[in-house]
Amino acid sequence: MFTLLNDISLLAAFALFGFCAVVIGIVGTRLTRVVDSLANRTGLGEAIAGAVLLGMATSLSGIVVSVSSAWTDKPELAMSNALGGIAVQTLFLTIADMVYRRANLEHAAASLGNLIQGALLLCLLSLLLVGRFAPEWTFWQIHPITPLLFIAYLFGLRLIKNAHTRPMWSPTRTRETREDQPDEPSGKITLKRLWLFFLGLALAIGFTGWLLERSATIIAAETGLSQAAVGVLLTSVVTSLPELVTTIAAVRRGALTLAVAGIIGGNAFDTLFAAASDVAYRGGSIYHVIPNHVMLWVALTVLMTGVLMLGLLHRQEQGPGRIGFESMAIIGLYLTGIIILFN
Repeated sequence: MFTLLNDISLLAAFALFGFCAVVIGIVGTRLTRVVDSLANRTGLGEAIAGAVLLGMATSLSGIVVSVSSAWTDKPELAMSNALGGIAVQTLFLTIADMVYRRANLEHAAASLGNLIQGALLLCLLSLLLVGRFAPEWTFWQIHPITPLLFIAYLFGLRLIKNAHTRPMWSPTRTRETREDQPDEPSGKITLKRLWLFFLGLALAIGFTGWLLERSATIIAAETGLSQAAVGVLLTSVVTSLPELVTTIAAVRRGALTLAVAGIIGGNAFDTLFAAASDVAYRGGSIYHVIPNHVMLWVALTVLMTGVLMLGLLHRQEQGPGRIGFESMAIIGLYLTGIIILFN
């Protein structure tokens, strides 16, 4: 099957790419309902379920693209897919903000868990920058910053869990704030079946990501687009479709904390794409072989995340176009990154 996928035409590669986008969109919609039910039935809460279950599951297609690209000696595609995914997923929150018309989404979904996830994401992105400018040391072809990324991520998840069980800070409640209130279990489906559904949908997203990497490689080779352009504009957008679909679905279900947590938690998990890619890449430190215009997206995502956290803290109830100032700024920053990429 691997050989057959390498031999397909450009038209067939675009068709496969489109098919994967549709599959990811359908699976992502169902995944939201399953994770929301698991959050209620297990007592995890929307912030933790969004960060761990929804964030990881919707990111599986992206991590498959990055790891398989690094393994086949395409480090630029691996990193641009990871970093472009974080940027476009942050952009997706602005779309969710437009969908939620009652108030600014960041105002209504304020929670301690989401703020801690945002801070964790800033730390992980900063570690990527440290890895780039640190000496090019490796152990078994792995840079020391890679295990630090995994350790920092796990420590951050522990902080989020502690904040859920023993909160030491809480946002002011307003008439537009939507608290995480568990729904009454319907009893129509067992918890075991819910977990099986979750695993099945997650695996489907992961396999779709592998198909995406194959089609993206052919598109890059046949069209002459750089690996960075393919990663930022094609694979990262399509592999991030589950985040867009699940976020919109969560907003429409009224699970606003889950919607924001799914994006920020998914972004934090996406930084591990770089760590996993460093493990898969056999040419030394992956942080030192990618060009500066790809690393620029680390700085842009740091800035976009900082603006998002300002929005969560400031909690503007209404802004221009009935969306928050942070949404306007994030749109501008993403478009700026695209312009720089092609100059």
